[in-house]
Amino acid sequence: MFDPTREQVRETFFGAWRKYRAGEPLAGIETIVLDVILAHPEYHALLSDPERYRDEDYAERPNPFLHMSLHIALAEQLSIDQPPGIAAHFAKLLARTRDRHEALHEALECLAETVWRAQRDHVPPDAVAYLECLERRGRR
Repeated sequence: MFDPTREQVRETFFGAWRKYRAGEPLAGIETIVLDVILAHPEYHALLSDPERYRDEDYAERPNPFLHMSLHIALAEQLSIDQPPGIAAHFAKLLARTRDRHEALHEALECLAETVWRAQRDHVPPDAVAYLECLERRGRR
């Protein structure tokens, strides 16, 4: 699924959480989704109540589905080192923070900015600027 709808993304999160809680096996991306969910206990109640949160509009506050989706995108990028060099940049960031979740959140800031700029300017994401952002954060 390369361009899922908002509903499909949210259903993936709700479904993975439901399966996990029911002791059902996970398939494919659901395993990555579950890892992200487990790292964010602040979202467990939300994910346990899909009827209430399925259509929630997060225009005025942080969107938990966007946040978790960025985590998944970053996990996939790191697993295949795409854009090339991201794994090395993340390793430096991790060495500086000494906390994987903190390092992930710092990297997510770079990813979110890259995606935002691409959407704003109607251009593909700038991989060079993305890696430069990670490099700067790794040197802090």
